[in-house]
Amino acid sequence: MTDESLKEEILIMVTPSEVRSAVLENGVLQEVYVERAARRGLISNIYKGRAMRVLPGMQAAFIDIGLERTAFLHASDIARHRGTENGDEIPSIRELVREGDEILVQVVKDPLGNKGARLTTYITLPSRHLVLLPHGDSVGISTRIEDDDERERLRSLVTELLAENELDCGAIVRTMAEGTEREALAADLRYLTKLWGVVQERCSISSVKSLVHEDLSLPLRVLRDMVTSDVERVLVDSRGDFEAMQEFAETYLQNVAPDIALYERRRPIFDLHGIEDEIRKSLDRSIPLKSGGYLIFDQTEAMTTIDVNTGGYVGHRNLEETIYRTNLEAAVAIARQLRLRNLGGIIIIDFIDMELPEHRDNVLQVLEQALSRDHARHQITPVSPLGLVEMTRKRTRESLQHVLCEDCPTCEGRGFVMTAETVCFEIFREIIRQSRQFEFDEVMVLAGQDVIEMLLDEQARSLAELEEQTGKSIRLQTEALYQQDQFDVVLM
Repeated sequence: MTDESLKEEILIMVTPSEVRSAVLENGVLQEVYVERAARRGLISNIYKGRAMRVLPGMQAAFIDIGLERTAFLHASDIARHRGTENGDEIPSIRELVREGDEILVQVVKDPLGNKGARLTTYITLPSRHLVLLPHGDSVGISTRIEDDDERERLRSLVTELLAENELDCGAIVRTMAEGTEREALAADLRYLTKLWGVVQERCSISSVKSLVHEDLSLPLRVLRDMVTSDVERVLVDSRGDFEAMQEFAETYLQNVAPDIALYERRRPIFDLHGIEDEIRKSLDRSIPLKSGGYLIFDQTEAMTTIDVNTGGYVGHRNLEETIYRTNLEAAVAIARQLRLRNLGGIIIIDFIDMELPEHRDNVLQVLEQALSRDHARHQITPVSPLGLVEMTRKRTRESLQHVLCEDCPTCEGRGFVMTAETVCFEIFREIIRQSRQFEFDEVMVLAGQDVIEMLLDEQARSLAELEEQTGKSIRLQTEALYQQDQFDVVLM
């Protein structure tokens, strides 16, 4: 499918405690963004922090910005005075920051798991077309703008605007700026300059460990960062947000004016296109393919692994052709799931082994093409000697699973529980242990239904032998609220 035929739509669902945004391409859900009032994302927020610990061995400092966990600041993320930078050589962290120093920092990665937020002092302030770099001195161009003439035109325009306004800073030209005229860029620069002045003023009067500047709300960030000429419609179900988005679009989206509409039907907006069902499916470990194959996703602290299986797909020609077709379908499905689940960091894909080199190359090409519309930066390596595809995807915010789910209290995040048979043997050992330590006439076993049924059926003989061995009567009682691996042995 070509980009020319692509129809993109954005749906925004607003509730008092949560805002969700869904990006659809030709009616198919591709990305989901969730922002909860109780725990809004911190990326791009600017804080006035205090250095609590400086660790020369790690070339880093831990900064208290008022959050539950101290945030992490590496020496490479600390802006230095111009003229003091010496190539790639990074000074000692003790030369850059000392314990107790007050420091203006910006969040580049949300807290994740047990890790605090990642910080930088290279402040960035984004607008529709530009990103202002108050501590920078160069003009960068988005790599997604591929035309060399256009890149040079934009670079010259922004350089001239910085000089005309006597601004001693740098800027990044965003993808949305492609084809933009001088006046729109000048308006963005005026806005960003004023915003930086406000940030500096707030910093001077703010107390330490306080928020100085907060990024836009999710509906407005969607307009600023995600609306391109491909987006035909933005549909929102909140009148207040609808009016705010209209005002924002009239101010900043003159060259790209999507149809922003208010959704007023009684049916929830995310019921359109089956979005709620798609979100639930994206939390499953297994994802079926249309051919009969399936994908297995395992998300760990260190990396995400994806296993491709043929399943019930047998093909029509030969084994190699079956494997090739399954891998091609899997490559497209994996690209979509990476965006939908917002998986980042190291990702290992175990495609089914292919003998022909051209087949391996084609699968990688399809994967790269399917990821071409991904907003997150990624890198894919060739097939390894072990037949694995290694890739990285920039991780800035938590995955959909981390946002919507928590570890299972029964298995404690392991993804498995003990079998009923294993629990029965645990009960037997506990009864023997108690019989050797205490005097009692009878013992009552409290356990879940599956365990009790196994004790009365498959393990009935073993239970009788245990009664004979210990000389104690054993009673059984089902506890409906017990999980499979829970039990109690009560002495009577």
